[in-house]
Amino acid sequence: MEKIWLKNYPKGIPAEINMQEYTSIMQVFDESCRKYGQQLAFTNMDVSLTYAELDKKVEEFASFLQNELKLKKGDCIAIQMPNLLQFPVTLFGALRVGLIVVNTNPLYTAKEMLHQFNDAEVKTVVILANYAHLLEQILKLTKVESVVVTEIGDLFPFPKNLIVNSVVKFVKKMVPSYNLPHAYSFTQALELGRSKATTPVVSRQEDIAFLQYTGGTTGVSKGAVLTHGNILANMLQICQWMTPLLKEGQEICITPLPMYHIFSLTVNCLSFMRYGTQSILITNPRDLPALIKDMKKHPFTLMTGVNTLFNGLLNHPEFSKLDFSKVKMSVGGAMALQKAVVERWKTATGGILVEGYGLTEASPVVCCNPIDGKDRIGTIGLPLPNTDIKFVDDDNQEVPFGQSGELCVRGPQVMRGYWNRQDETDKVLKDGWLHTGDIGTIDNDGFVKIVDRKKDMILVSGFNVYPNEVEEAIASHPGVLEVAAVGVPDDRSGEAVKVFIVKKDPNLTEEDVISYAKKSLTNYKVPRQVAFKTELPKTNVGKILRRALRESSK
Repeated sequence: MEKIWLKNYPKGIPAEINMQEYTSIMQVFDESCRKYGQQLAFTNMDVSLTYAELDKKVEEFASFLQNELKLKKGDCIAIQMPNLLQFPVTLFGALRVGLIVVNTNPLYTAKEMLHQFNDAEVKTVVILANYAHLLEQILKLTKVESVVVTEIGDLFPFPKNLIVNSVVKFVKKMVPSYNLPHAYSFTQALELGRSKATTPVVSRQEDIAFLQYTGGTTGVSKGAVLTHGNILANMLQICQWMTPLLKEGQEICITPLPMYHIFSLTVNCLSFMRYGTQSILITNPRDLPALIKDMKKHPFTLMTGVNTLFNGLLNHPEFSKLDFSKVKMSVGGAMALQKAVVERWKTATGGILVEGYGLTEASPVVCCNPIDGKDRIGTIGLPLPNTDIKFVDDDNQEVPFGQSGELCVRGPQVMRGYWNRQDETDKVLKDGWLHTGDIGTIDNDGFVKIVDRKKDMILVSGFNVYPNEVEEAIASHPGVLEVAAVGVPDDRSGEAVKVFIVKKDPNLTEEDVISYAKKSLTNYKVPRQVAFKTELPKTNVGKILRRALRESSK
């Protein structure tokens, strides 16, 4: 496909990145720590780490991993926590000694944790104490050799650390009891790491940096293999795209999306680091009053989020009282931005709100709207530098210009494949092109629009929910004969899960189904609606027609 999008690139944006600039993610980290040493890097609950302080703690934790736990280059480490100061310390500590990071959603059930830890052959888990009881349930079923348990206030100064941890544990009772007798505490890990220096480990672009788990376009959760080169490419693409607006050492970014999510990981934690940005880590973005208080304390210039979050803020009475005088830009991803939200946000803050598009398999950003004010609401913008796209039909033939087809992507940010799943890799990587599963079009100016999803994936507040997983969890209920899951529109989360059930037990209720689902599914995967039917629509070979069910729900 002709690269018609290049003619609308923002002024001064080259169409190519320099992939020779860095060989590993840690080179970027080390450079930022040298350049911005005394500037604030991360802030959480009014406690900050400068880049120099972050570097020191990263070295301590890296030493612990290498010298105490004896982890080697290429070993897998799972990080399971929300946005806390401990997250970047753990992340960069692991990368410093050549480990592969397996980001794990803290909201996972024990069953979901078991699958991911075993699939990735995780050797070490760093987990927030609030979820340690779930790890206890499955630890003996895994090959995990060591555990580090952290508490929310572990990197806060005395006495705030003791106060916060005590309130969380004893007043709010947010830490269920657990028994992990051989686990290290996070503070203990740092203390042990102080006594020895790390032995340098050289990582190269071809080395794996992350196993980022996703359902892909279908099916059970799989680990997207993202190399240092993949992530570096996307970091450089993003930085190049943002160059006209961002200034080194002057940006403050609100980071409400969890950094275990690929969007926040690559954009907030990694790419903005290159500018010496101060990231305000929001541990619980669902608590809008607390989020707004943090936004009030920090005169932010940047923010990332999803449509539901922007919409929720706009509808909160305290939001309009904030000082937006320094706001330059907000970036929305993970789910489509609604036109009304974009326009209201721009009016309220005076800064632009641009929509980007990506997927885990592309590290993740593929397209983004220009930041020069020439963005087009309702589109996902233009392909980033070094990124090629095309649209194909069901026979994998490129469709004529202007016609809708499956969006395919080629670029240095595209994953190597799925971890130990060549069969699944072959379904989405064909002749160097990543098949996204999304149906889109491109206009005469090169702006891309997503019009539909090829697969049945449900998008709940930016998180992928796969019908097969929901159906499997519910189908084992003795009162269920047949079940099908679909996504239905939801004002709060974009989409919500709805299940259609044919009863085996006539006494089965909606409450029974939801309660049963909660035992094995993360909250956002649990059905919000349950409908009972005498039969489900099927094809002539007996395949349930989810499309017909979606249509019946409109």
